[in-house]
Amino acid sequence: MSAINKQKSKTIHVGLLTSGGDAPGMNAAIRAVVLAATANNINVTGFHHGYNGLIDNECSLLSPDDVQGIIRLGGTILKSARCQAMTEKSGINKAVDTLKHHEIDALIVIGGDGSFCGLQAIQNQWQGQTIGIPGTIDNDIDGTDYTIGFSTAVNTAIDAIDKIRDTANAFDRVFIVELMGRKSGHITFNVGISCAAEQVISFENFQPSEKQSTLNKLADNIKQSIVVNQASYLIVMAENLWPGGSQAFADELSAASKVDCTLCTLGYIQRGGSPVAKDRILATKMGVAAIQAIMQQQTDVMIGEQNNAMVSIPLAQTALHQKQVSQSLVDAQQNILAMTAQTDT
Repeated sequence: MSAINKQKSKTIHVGLLTSGGDAPGMNAAIRAVVLAATANNINVTGFHHGYNGLIDNECSLLSPDDVQGIIRLGGTILKSARCQAMTEKSGINKAVDTLKHHEIDALIVIGGDGSFCGLQAIQNQWQGQTIGIPGTIDNDIDGTDYTIGFSTAVNTAIDAIDKIRDTANAFDRVFIVELMGRKSGHITFNVGISCAAEQVISFENFQPSEKQSTLNKLADNIKQSIVVNQASYLIVMAENLWPGGSQAFADELSAASKVDCTLCTLGYIQRGGSPVAKDRILATKMGVAAIQAIMQQQTDVMIGEQNNAMVSIPLAQTALHQKQVSQSLVDAQQNILAMTAQTDT
């Protein structure tokens, strides 16, 4: 009997897990799911360490007491992990067996597109409902304006780079700051513009074929800023962008400009910390909407937010990677802000 048909005959039982990279606000989403479920007489079982907990039957019932006070915490109380076993049929079968063993009617997964691929694989082998909640700092999930954790990651990076700028100003130095984002420039452009970086280099405005021309242009700008104007110069760049890596970029730019260019990689600092208000609110709305979607008999969907309204998007559409950085941001940086920075320095 499917979860839809059982809703009238027994209490609905929801499974919940967090998967992939952690993002500030995941705990807020967990809290919202549990509280919304409790308000509607729905039981929630949390599976630990992502899909590994589902495969290994590592779980516990969640009550409002378990989620008290966690809205302010980074990370995830359910823990998270990558799960290679979910790429194999045997792993998927074990996950489905666990869901059947606990008589789970619906599974909610908080994570990114890789996590949603696992959710779709389960959907193909299982009769229950599947709901995704987008939790990733990269903001690269189609179907939602923002993902849980993005706003906090941006603010964390801004705080760190503001401190780097103080040192850069004190010594008239060149600093290159590498930011996370996988293959997306959402963090890079938002942070770069917010920090008044002289240059933002990301997937939206750089191609490997332009490597030498980019180095030559930057070298000229740096010479003008450091040698002539005696001012600092800040470059914000996306990870996984430059051929050979960010350190290779720093070395090549130092050689081209004859000025020492120091690389700072913020790394995992961007994924930690207490979530900002925007992520707490977004996660709460998405958690509540996920329970409402289950009660409305929806399945194989992701909860998103578009134009301040909660929406349900087919999971298959979430991994198309068609979500682009706002062109207005790219144009502003390339055509106005970068040129103004060169003039002001």
